[in-house]
Amino acid sequence: MSAMKIGISLGETANDPLGALRDQIAQAEADGFTSGWLAHIFGVDALTALAVAGAGSGLELGTAVVPTYPRHPAALAQQASTVQEALGGRLVLGIGLSHQIVIEGMFGYSFDKPARHMREYLDVLIPLLRDGRVDVTGDTISGHLTMTAPRTHTTPVLLAALAPVMLRLAGAVADGTILWMTGHDTVVNHVVPKLTAAAADAGRSAPRVVCILPVAVTDDVAAARERAAKVFAVYGQLPSYRAMLDLEGAAGPADVAIVGDEAVVRGQIAALAEAGVSDFVAAPFVTGGDGERTRELLVELAAG
Repeated sequence: MSAMKIGISLGETANDPLGALRDQIAQAEADGFTSGWLAHIFGVDALTALAVAGAGSGLELGTAVVPTYPRHPAALAQQASTVQEALGGRLVLGIGLSHQIVIEGMFGYSFDKPARHMREYLDVLIPLLRDGRVDVTGDTISGHLTMTAPRTHTTPVLLAALAPVMLRLAGAVADGTILWMTGHDTVVNHVVPKLTAAAADAGRSAPRVVCILPVAVTDDVAAARERAAKVFAVYGQLPSYRAMLDLEGAAGPADVAIVGDEAVVRGQIAALAEAGVSDFVAAPFVTGGDGERTRELLVELAAG
């Protein structure tokens, strides 16, 4: 299956979230996964949690993703550089816009011209991570400072990018993209061509494409898709994901979940490698015997 790497989604629990996360990271490393990815929603702070729970691990650890609006890019650069030092160079900083319902409805910030926001955000964040200093003035975000946080290691930045303008930023300015609820045909026909063209035009190396999708190895496909429809229902209602589902011709999240027996799931993941995905990150969503089958297959794929 080409050289695509296999990672795993990490999750938090209500009881002892950091301890549980530490156990997940240790198990993922023992199982041979190359990376573990933690969402930042309304639970633990993803960067802080990875710094604490991932200390001593050899696993690459990524955020998928940290919303940009609540943090000035200088504050995020400082935090990410500190976490990178704690993890010994194993952090991948995934960032994203979040959604209008969150940024305006919950935080009270304007979501006007989100692509401009992200462009200006990267104009401050990237130089600080790379050089420790920035001097830029934007319409909505500016940065005039020198940062003395450690820069022993390079911190790659991946951008949650779905729309064309964001994909161009991810290829030309960031180090690639993180996808969620984006099916195979959309990856082939929309994401990879725009992303790679932007990187090539900017004279940059091939960007990283991290594709995260729900996975279930099962013989009861109908039941698994019904469960996926319930578990991931909200993503079919958020405009950015809805647009990708529409491009795929998918009615909802259940239609882009990778579901089937071992041969079917193996084939669908292999197809993503052929589509240009550099990292497939599995988000298992079934338990019991099917959960065990899912993990076993993913461990097999991780081993190559």
